[in-house]
Amino acid sequence: MQESLIVEEFANAGYQVSPDAVALIGSYSAPDTIVSKVLQSLDDSVLVVGREHLNLDCVKIPEKPTDKLAEKLAEKLSKPADAPAVNILSDISNESTCVGEYSEFVRYFRDRYTRLSGIIRGRITARPIESLRARHSGREYDSVSIIGMVSDVRTTSNGNKLLEIEDPTGSFPVLVRPSDRDIWAIASGIVHDEVIGVTGSITRDGHLMIVKSIVLPDLPNRYNQTLPGRGQGINGSEHGNGDGAAGCAALISDVHIGSDTFLGDAFSDFIDWLGDGSLPVQYLIIAGDLVDGVGIYPGQESELEIPDVYDQYRSAAEYLGRVPKNIRIIIAPGNHDAVRLAEPQPALPEKIRSMFSDDVIFTGNPALVEIRGVRILIYHGRSMDDLIATIPKMSYQRPELVMIEMLRRRHLAPMYGGRVSIAPENSDHFVIDRVPHILHCGHVHTIGIDRYKGVTVVNSGTWQSQTDFQKRMNLDPVPAHATIVDLATLGTKMVKFA
Repeated sequence: MQESLIVEEFANAGYQVSPDAVALIGSYSAPDTIVSKVLQSLDDSVLVVGREHLNLDCVKIPEKPTDKLAEKLAEKLSKPADAPAVNILSDISNESTCVGEYSEFVRYFRDRYTRLSGIIRGRITARPIESLRARHSGREYDSVSIIGMVSDVRTTSNGNKLLEIEDPTGSFPVLVRPSDRDIWAIASGIVHDEVIGVTGSITRDGHLMIVKSIVLPDLPNRYNQTLPGRGQGINGSEHGNGDGAAGCAALISDVHIGSDTFLGDAFSDFIDWLGDGSLPVQYLIIAGDLVDGVGIYPGQESELEIPDVYDQYRSAAEYLGRVPKNIRIIIAPGNHDAVRLAEPQPALPEKIRSMFSDDVIFTGNPALVEIRGVRILIYHGRSMDDLIATIPKMSYQRPELVMIEMLRRRHLAPMYGGRVSIAPENSDHFVIDRVPHILHCGHVHTIGIDRYKGVTVVNSGTWQSQTDFQKRMNLDPVPAHATIVDLATLGTKMVKFA
């Protein structure tokens, strides 16, 4: 157990540590002192702490070893047995390598195509696009399938939908007619840069496909995975009663501490409620925009109650410091937080993390985490601005429908060049490879809860009243609510604090 605490201490400071280094530190009588000294000696160039970084000769071991590590161990043992540590499955933090070169964008989109096309290939047998024209012999071919990334979407003069599809071998136009109503409904929601499969016939001149079906990556139709340690599948029941018999997670987002419209009294009531034991909440997950930030939009300085961003985070740390110690806090950033604007975003920097309790978990955006066998995909949700503006019938008042569209595409931010600035990392961190049990978003300041093919989707609202910008845009926020998820059934309960 002591070794696991040593690993956690380094992880909280943003470092990995080799097993032999852990063993060496653990062999001393005061490992907490050694960990502290070693952390002070490291610089930003170190990613993995090894034995070579342990200058133990310079560490003075006190005659009577301190009991801090033992105290932490005792504290963990005193916590409920069913509240284990958070397992971060996917996160960009400490892995970003891009500098924005052209070759990186090529690699990024090839990675997206490869992974999403692999999902679709399990459902259709597709040909390379280059083979379509090669097969032309003056007659129409039926039931040809291709998989590609959508490079263009437009409506023709006679009302047809024309899509340009690309794969690594070339590009090809495909046509959807309004008379094919089911296909037309899918085609009307197609956005740039998503990966789809199409089946249809090639015209006699070999230059166009008439579409007969469109296949999205989507979730499996019978996604019904059983949660570890439970006998009930997550798709086997409707929303539960939220009684939290097996433990709960509280999902919130967009707190916006520092804004003059931050609802501090309601947020304090929420924290007090966490402590009164009404429900056995063991995790608090915040999906971005913990603070309002500085310089996020023109004229923001006139709407700030706390004008310094570090003071905003200090205030946030004070609020969250009142959360009961048996509740594990997970914080992901959003577009108002003090990290790069380009997504995926890394976790908050150490200067800010150090303001919070040592047991707070900081992740990037997006991040896939696992708690008690439940996978939760946390994404702040800025891509919803682009999806709402593009896909018919989407709105800010129904964010859960937008999140379902993300699941259908198996991608959190398919559109490039919109409001979301995307960093071309080695791999596309927005691809939904592992299907989560819960998709948790924020950003739009409204509430939406639904279930799609076994996945619970939650947009958890805000803790900020309507801003002047929202008034001008006719956007009505739904503030001061927390979504409580029963981790045994994934049933949800909404609790209001204003």
